[in-house]
Amino acid sequence: MLKKHLYTIFFISWVVLITLLSLFSFHGIDNGIGIRIPHIDKITHFIFYCVFVVLGTLFLKEKTKKPLKINKIVLRILVVAILYGMVIEALQHIMPYDRAAEILDILANTVGAIFGGLLIKKYFSLT
Repeated sequence: MLKKHLYTIFFISWVVLITLLSLFSFHGIDNGIGIRIPHIDKITHFIFYCVFVVLGTLFLKEKTKKPLKINKIVLRILVVAILYGMVIEALQHIMPYDRAAEILDILANTVGAIFGGLLIKKYFSLT
């Protein structure tokens, strides 16, 4: 039974993780490394939404009863990912935590989502 819903569990867990990490402030927490990586937040946004689209596509494929074409599934989850990223940025703007909405974050989310869509389409074209 668990194997039947594996991608559902992974996708929902990933969305919850993105939401928590995006909406709560971690300002002032020492990472213990002391290394500064330029634009690490944009790289993180890219990875978050790339994985969002990959897992979301696998989730939709797992949940649809009738076979849908991979292009249709990827397009649906791509739209959801981009809109979700915009909603998260809007929430960062209005929430009282030490978070700020940035247009470059939306761009990183979008580019990551598109890259994830291309990756998963390539994967399904090979299988």
